[in-house]
Amino acid sequence: MATEESSLTNFGLVIAYVLPGFTALQGFPLLSPSAIAWGTGEDPNPQLSAFLSSTVMALAAGLTVSTVRWFVIDKLHHLTGLKPPARDFSKLEERVGAFEYLVLVHYRYYKFYANMVVALLWRYAVHDYPLGLRGAACLPFVLLFFLASRDSLRKYYRRTGELLGEPSSSLVIAA
Repeated sequence: MATEESSLTNFGLVIAYVLPGFTALQGFPLLSPSAIAWGTGEDPNPQLSAFLSSTVMALAAGLTVSTVRWFVIDKLHHLTGLKPPARDFSKLEERVGAFEYLVLVHYRYYKFYANMVVALLWRYAVHDYPLGLRGAACLPFVLLFFLASRDSLRKYYRRTGELLGEPSSSLVIAA
């Protein structure tokens, strides 16, 4: 059970932060491609230290991307009508397993999709824009990931709202 939980947690970190981090690093002008990608440089078998340092760089970039996502994409979704539900967190203790499952199947993917929007836009602005139309090939993916992020966040909000219901203090009791 612990191994399965650890694998799911690690998978969540990889999809939410490391993959968008690698994408963002591809647009970082001061790094060579061989410094940030596993086995894409001159050496097809990079050393363990290169693998670990590129993973840590991608994780740091992914966390930075996630901060921008929180500041921009989350606010954009909220401004355009996607509101978090009122939740009664006093119910969480008895439903923590179900809540964790909803985070696993919806919120982690939301973070991946929305973080990829930020990472792809960064890469486009810094690296691909000068390439003209050829560089704009990533823009349909930006739209796809934005729509997927909105759908995942909507499902997460709806299902966690159903799971945790309205807070007790806001319920009106009819006499």
